[in-house]
Amino acid sequence: MFDPSYSAALARLNAFVPHAGRDYAAKRNHDDTAHVSTLSPYIRHRIISEEDVLRATLARHSPQAAEKFVQEVYWRTYWKGWLELRPAVWDAYRSDLGAALNRIQTESGLRQEWEAACKGETGIDCFDHWAQQLATTGYLHNHARMWFASIWVFTLRLPWALGADFFMRHLLDGDPASNTLSWRWVAGLQTKGKTYLARPDNIAKYTNGRFNPQGLATHAAPLEGLPHPAIGPVPVSGTIDRDARIGMLLTEEDLSPGWLLDQVSPVATAVVQTTASRSPLQVSPFVTDFLQAAMQDCADRYQDRLGQVSRIAPDQINAWAKEHGVQQIVTSYLPTGPTSDALQQIEKTQIIRPYDTDAWPHATHGFFRFKDKIPKLLGQLRGIRSV
Repeated sequence: MFDPSYSAALARLNAFVPHAGRDYAAKRNHDDTAHVSTLSPYIRHRIISEEDVLRATLARHSPQAAEKFVQEVYWRTYWKGWLELRPAVWDAYRSDLGAALNRIQTESGLRQEWEAACKGETGIDCFDHWAQQLATTGYLHNHARMWFASIWVFTLRLPWALGADFFMRHLLDGDPASNTLSWRWVAGLQTKGKTYLARPDNIAKYTNGRFNPQGLATHAAPLEGLPHPAIGPVPVSGTIDRDARIGMLLTEEDLSPGWLLDQVSPVATAVVQTTASRSPLQVSPFVTDFLQAAMQDCADRYQDRLGQVSRIAPDQINAWAKEHGVQQIVTSYLPTGPTSDALQQIEKTQIIRPYDTDAWPHATHGFFRFKDKIPKLLGQLRGIRSV
């Protein structure tokens, strides 16, 4: 379903753009993927960037006509910025996940229920269909993700962190910010007191009658959790030493590094895949293989600008730098999440895309306050040179 290449991403974008206006606004909630972009696996890893998508959309539609789609692009940006300002929320999720995984080792009933949910063997037809679809394709429509998470938390009464981890192991677009914070939102932890309840009539309507589940929870009481941590500082870029021998890290967080290569000329580039860090459990081969191929596609596209290219493991980076006489390691900024965790001990200079620098400072409160900044952000976007 998803060819892990820039050319495939661009073709998918060009095919969708004519439908990014009123058609998307009217039909996006139906779980038929014909009416959504299905670009998320590409945008997540910046095989194509948010800027690419927004420019292409606004070259065809007015901001008013494409408002809903533009907002969806910025939802991803908002979630990322929100977590950058509160990275302790990611650490808390990993802690909750560890505790939940410990429970399934000691509570046989919970383990059986968790395994049934992951295999799509709960007896709830729509939920089982989505679990199996995710496991076999690496993708779910966003509305199905919301229904699935709600049923997981409120009907099956499974720990929310195990559900978030199930998604992170299987989604090609598994994003630590969007995924973690969306599951928290469904469970009532993100917007305090607000939960999302999957209703049979809503599922029936937006699956065009394919599903009309019975026995779902009729009440969604918010889960108990800690208050949000205080807002931290906005991340800033490091300083590139123009006199140093530069080595670049290419990670799955940014596979369109042309903007960074306009600032540095590396003598060598290390391609470092960190997909396995997404979960303590085994990550789906669909995800691992997709990223491996996407990273190779990126290295091939930019081969004339990367210096000597090596594919190495995270624990080989220091030896790689020494071998190539690298004096400064430079990389696109690693947002809060598994890649940042996996490379935490590596001394590196991280450079933030202007798109993120402009947007993240506004992710201090809810999305609707952030949304008011979108016209300004689009104005700034027009002045950014295409990557």
